[in-house]
Amino acid sequence: MVELTKRQRQILGFIRGKQATEGQAPSIREVAAHFGFSSPNAAAAHIRALIAKGTLSHLPGRARSLQVVDGFWGRNRPRPPVVTIPIYGSIPAGVPADAAQEEEGCVLMDIQTLGIKPSARTFGLRVRGDSMIGKHIMDGDIAVIEHGVQPRGGDVVAALIDGQVTLKTFLLQRGKPCLRAENPRYPNLIPQEELQIQGVLVALIRKRK
Repeated sequence: MVELTKRQRQILGFIRGKQATEGQAPSIREVAAHFGFSSPNAAAAHIRALIAKGTLSHLPGRARSLQVVDGFWGRNRPRPPVVTIPIYGSIPAGVPADAAQEEEGCVLMDIQTLGIKPSARTFGLRVRGDSMIGKHIMDGDIAVIEHGVQPRGGDVVAALIDGQVTLKTFLLQRGKPCLRAENPRYPNLIPQEELQIQGVLVALIRKRK
């Protein structure tokens, strides 16, 4: 049986998901951007390894010609199912702001690449701002949020603080909740009147470059 690393399985699932939803394979740059690699060379190295292991094929000199080898998943390895995650607008990762949740479409992902099994309470928000770069959450990423989860200290949350929304790290200081930015340019936020946790970050979909 072919042995793959966890990252190689994720990349293979991402390529298959792209083929299923868009009808073509992603480019190497798209693979690198999705997984947050610092350069396309890292993605290319994983793809070469997958080709060498016989799990991917490609046509030399042809862009986007990667194909998952038929039968690789095998009888005991079903193809990862594709799930739909609704996108409910954007969320500031910076200074809190007014924002109304309004469905603006959805994103299709396979469960293996996403890393979680979404529920009816799972939704996505487009990140605006750079206050969470310390957690590798960038402007333009999609934060996948699970509503109704009780946050623990250190969780990244979508929060309504004093009537405005923001994406921050949830903390308890001397038993009182506060929200921490992951960028020294931004202050921590302490609620003056109310703090409502709208959901906890469970996954991140990287912005395409």
